[in-house]
Amino acid sequence: MKNKFFYLILIAVVAFLNSTNAQDKQQLIIFHAGSLTIPFEKIINGFENENPGIEVIREIAGSRECARKISELNKQCDIMASADYKVIDNLLIPNHANWNIKFATNEMAIVFTEHSRRADEINQNNWYEILLDENINIGRSDPDMDPCGYRAVLTMKLSETFYKNKGLAAKLSAKDNEYIRPKETDLIALLEAGELDYIFLYRSVAEQHGLKFLMLPDEINLERAELQDEYKKVSVEISGKKPGEKIVQYGDAMVYGFTIPKNSPNPDLAEKFVHYFLSKDKGLKILEKLGQPTIIPSYSDTYKNIPNALKIYATDKK
Repeated sequence: MKNKFFYLILIAVVAFLNSTNAQDKQQLIIFHAGSLTIPFEKIINGFENENPGIEVIREIAGSRECARKISELNKQCDIMASADYKVIDNLLIPNHANWNIKFATNEMAIVFTEHSRRADEINQNNWYEILLDENINIGRSDPDMDPCGYRAVLTMKLSETFYKNKGLAAKLSAKDNEYIRPKETDLIALLEAGELDYIFLYRSVAEQHGLKFLMLPDEINLERAELQDEYKKVSVEISGKKPGEKIVQYGDAMVYGFTIPKNSPNPDLAEKFVHYFLSKDKGLKILEKLGQPTIIPSYSDTYKNIPNALKIYATDKK
């Protein structure tokens, strides 16, 4: 009985100490795009290992959904990292954030597995014909919630011009809408289970998950900044800041961005994370290794509002 009583006391003491340690830890809240899931997991692990008194809490969603959690639900957030820097410009600045730093790029791809139907046939010249096959199931994310969703539609519209195939965009965007999901990474499980044959997805995510992918021509993959004028010839209508409001999203070279929102409960700690995140031998090294080209320092039209300690990661020169 004495041993049992001692054992119970020991368990209670350990539980109390663990609870106390958890309470003593500083918490950092990060909202980020689904396409950043694997890189941020590794970056956060490294940051926590270097700073044992800090606990990072993260919420993963489509970038537009992340922004709306801040702007509409007033959820506290220390770092908001978006797959499209314009989400921050359009939905958070100026009421919920003051600045925006661009940090990485990406490109659209057609992603599949070895079990996808007609996988042995698909190439840059026939991919859209295969996707329109009635026996093929395709998926994409929701344009109102996720940049990958509206980028998929923009890619379809650019493809119509590039392949000189009138009506192509409408046919592709009308197909298999039951497979539209809130964020692009929600589609991966459906693809791996064989319910989907192909999905519109970022190349970096395909590489990180060991999936097969078809690289698209630069004229339609939204990767090249030098093709910006061509990309801007297409657009898609998506939801705006207010319920029922619509805004026009023009084609644009893919650029990721982040900010520290005004409602950040720990702005100093957030800045500390940014230094780790944008360090060439730490966070940026992880991003590059996982197939995401980085662009630090980068031009920001909000440069004057960036905290002085973080200005080294941006520039006011185009």
